[in-house]
Amino acid sequence: MHNLIEFLAKYRHWFLFVVLEVFSLILLFRFNDYQGSVWFTTANYISGTVYDVSSKISSFFTLTKVNEGLTRRNLLLEQENKELYAKLYDKTKDTAYLKRGQYRFLTKYKMILAKVVDNSLTKTDNFITINKGTSDGVHKDMGVACGNGVVGVVYLAGSHYSVLIPVLNSKSNISCSIQGRNYFGYLHWRGGASDIAYLDDVPRHAKFNLGDRVVTSGYSSIFPAGILVGKIKHVYNSEDGLSYRLAIKLSTDFGNLRDVCVLDDASIKERLEVMQAAIDSIKPLERQGTTQKTN
Repeated sequence: MHNLIEFLAKYRHWFLFVVLEVFSLILLFRFNDYQGSVWFTTANYISGTVYDVSSKISSFFTLTKVNEGLTRRNLLLEQENKELYAKLYDKTKDTAYLKRGQYRFLTKYKMILAKVVDNSLTKTDNFITINKGTSDGVHKDMGVACGNGVVGVVYLAGSHYSVLIPVLNSKSNISCSIQGRNYFGYLHWRGGASDIAYLDDVPRHAKFNLGDRVVTSGYSSIFPAGILVGKIKHVYNSEDGLSYRLAIKLSTDFGNLRDVCVLDDASIKERLEVMQAAIDSIKPLERQGTTQKTN
């Protein structure tokens, strides 16, 4: 004990220097936007690399189970595709039309496959890290899905890794609709169970049943319409009593999430440009109206 005290006393100046240096760095990165962004990007890259290595080791031991699940799902999807194709063919009797429609749908979206290298479930604001970034074509505000349904939205994209805001985040806000009924609302997560989220602002006159499927509405530039979100489990009144709040059993198993797909919609840029042009064209009219009122 005496030797320890002597050691601390002898090098007290160095210890004080280290403490002050750490404190100054904390102040620098926390209260300066540029330095903070540099730190966040660097830390994200380093942590992403570590998580990637850890994920590869873990996935090695679960590869057999994952492959079995993928095989079963591929068989189910293939069967569903055949049944849907047969039903659509009976309605149209036009195979050329079917092929053109399929081609248009496939060429509209570029799908970027990625693996989850870090994931959290127990926080109010959870995040997911994937092993694809801007060098792979991933950018901020792209939608992300998996074989079972919606995952989230790209929040920050580095060169080789990206951070997602998943459904299990209080900031998540995804436009969804009840499949086949066209009633829509906004999906939020209120914490707690990782398999339950809530669809708010569903109108009181909406007709639906427990167990109905909830899918993305397509009313945003992030997700196309029809991606599965989950099924209706419970029905509640909203706090103001003017709409319904639906408890949704999520189709995505966030606790066992490994393979995801980033959706790159080629039409997003054009849609955003048209929207911005509309906003810019309204501004002069608003200024003109304000001037007339003043006069």
